[in-house]
Amino acid sequence: MKFTNGFWLVRDEFQADYVRDIYEVEERENELLAFAPYKQIQGRGDTLNIGMMTYTFTAPAKDILGIHMVNHAGNYVKSPSFELYGDLDKSPERKCEKASGKEKWTLKSGKLSLEFETGSPEMKFYGDGRELTCIKSKTTGMMHHKQGMNYLVSGLNLGVGELVYGLGERFTPMVKNGQTVDIWNEDGGTASEISYKNIPFYYTTKGYGVFVNHPGRVSFEVGSEKVETVQFSVEDEELEYFVIYGPTPLEIIEKYTALTGRPALPPKWSFGLWLTTSFTTNYDEATVNSFIDGFEQRHIPLSVFHFDCFWMKGFEWCNFTWDKDMFPDPAGMLERFHKRGLKICVWINPYIAQKSPLFGEAMEKGYLLMKDNGRVWQWDMWQAGMGLVDFTNPDACSWYQSKLKALLDVGVDCFKTDFGERVPTNVKWFDGSDPEKMHNYYTYLYNQCVFELLKKEKGESEAVLFARSAAPGGQKFPVHWGGDSTSQYISMAETLRGGLSLMDSGFGFWSHDIGGFEDDGSADLYKRWVAFGLLSSHSRLHGSSSYRVPWNYDEEACEVLKYFTELKWKLMPYIYSLAQTAHEKGLPVMRPMHMQYPKDRNCAYLDQQYMLGDRILVAPVFSSDGKQDFYLPEGNWVHLLTKEPAQGNQWHTGTFDYFSLPLYVREGDPLLKVI
Repeated sequence: MKFTNGFWLVRDEFQADYVRDIYEVEERENELLAFAPYKQIQGRGDTLNIGMMTYTFTAPAKDILGIHMVNHAGNYVKSPSFELYGDLDKSPERKCEKASGKEKWTLKSGKLSLEFETGSPEMKFYGDGRELTCIKSKTTGMMHHKQGMNYLVSGLNLGVGELVYGLGERFTPMVKNGQTVDIWNEDGGTASEISYKNIPFYYTTKGYGVFVNHPGRVSFEVGSEKVETVQFSVEDEELEYFVIYGPTPLEIIEKYTALTGRPALPPKWSFGLWLTTSFTTNYDEATVNSFIDGFEQRHIPLSVFHFDCFWMKGFEWCNFTWDKDMFPDPAGMLERFHKRGLKICVWINPYIAQKSPLFGEAMEKGYLLMKDNGRVWQWDMWQAGMGLVDFTNPDACSWYQSKLKALLDVGVDCFKTDFGERVPTNVKWFDGSDPEKMHNYYTYLYNQCVFELLKKEKGESEAVLFARSAAPGGQKFPVHWGGDSTSQYISMAETLRGGLSLMDSGFGFWSHDIGGFEDDGSADLYKRWVAFGLLSSHSRLHGSSSYRVPWNYDEEACEVLKYFTELKWKLMPYIYSLAQTAHEKGLPVMRPMHMQYPKDRNCAYLDQQYMLGDRILVAPVFSSDGKQDFYLPEGNWVHLLTKEPAQGNQWHTGTFDYFSLPLYVREGDPLLKVI
């Protein structure tokens, strides 16, 4: 959100109260407080009729320092709040030097330090003694809108050439410099600036990350309003953020996920090929069997079959009951599929349509989200008269889980937790949470509710979701997929950008709709997307109005799908080792080039290729003529499939058939003997 009109002026609709002075510092047992009025204090009279920001400094973990700012402490609601881990009561090491009537304070946590002095609003962060960033004058304060809204704004300076990555799944350019990013979950497809997974965390090429610990709308101006600053603001009276020192991107991600949570380890079968019924297609058991038969006849390994929305009757999502007209014997059907070696996934969402038999039950028991007037909140977007399950109510969570348990009891293995973004703010939550802050946080409670049930009923090693929306900490409940793309090359490319941006934001596992979701797409696109999809952490064939079985395109598509599915299984020992690393350290399975090679300036903007772990370079083909440009970092590389050598530290151009793509490992890598 923008507040200024150039360097000197504030926009007409705002009045600015900037922090002008750190007036006094007070030591507490596990924290340090600094009091910063909105006026330079030169005499006793200056302490009257002005506001003041209170800073609280903490050290939640090694190499992490926190700054909590509050204007009016009685005017903000603390819940909900993200679950954080680590030594949360730890105090930063602190030292005070006094000279010329001023106090110079130094706070340390590991190799990260912060310095400031009384009489000035400026602060500086150092990593290993090297200046990382700073808070300048006219950076932090309150912006008062003429209509009564108050915004707390702060920010950190950018250095020359410093690049910013992260902020969740974003389909815009991967380098965020110059962008305005609002952290606000919305359902907008992959072709827009809005996102299903908004994460107020970024890191930069200077070796530090920043996590803004606020569940509501956080507006980032990334070198945009002020080109020298990453500015963040909230319509609130308080704001907290943590600076995390790496210095490498992988170390920053490891420390960030130690603070916000590490991904669970998905079961091995989840890494195989998933096939779905698609969204609006007609299907019954015979249709599903025809798909499975087709895969078996063509010797294409299939691991998971997914039933999308219409396993339930239309207008009744969710009733959690199989459509008896199409599936008269669900338990028997799922048993038959299990005997064929398949795991079963079914689609769900957190909404209860008015026609669903469960609506009245949930309304009577108070399990649906309410309006301020005590009536159930409803609308007709998606399902007629639908309400939202209020997951702040423990009884509503148990009720929701009981409906899902009944599905597990008849043979369902996992759930696709769709939606969770369309959450209103003119409502009243069971636990009294701030409605604005609950908008983004809702998806965390939703996916946590489902994931905890799967852990309880299936065992921790078998729990896995296929989720669309997310908030910080949502990485603990894998897997997430990229949302609704179109069947075009440009959408395939933006899908990859979104995934890499999500990996930059602390998520370990990711998938996408192979072939694109909307429209049918060409056989050419399908075959190229198959290669990309089977070289992602998780791989799913899914569409909207047509089946995504390969023979709907051509028989060569069947051969391509078979080839890359078998290739992934050959790579599974390596991929699963990456999954274990993601679980233990938070490092993503798929990594942006700049994350793995931060010192190689050629990698800084690369968004059409990535690293599968630390050893395999993947560059999907994004053109119908099979030509693809790609970059190899320094060293000697070998194509994993053809065994042809290639020199690093330079760009290459190649033409690839449907059974190949730029896929490189280092010379001498043991994977060359596996493939």
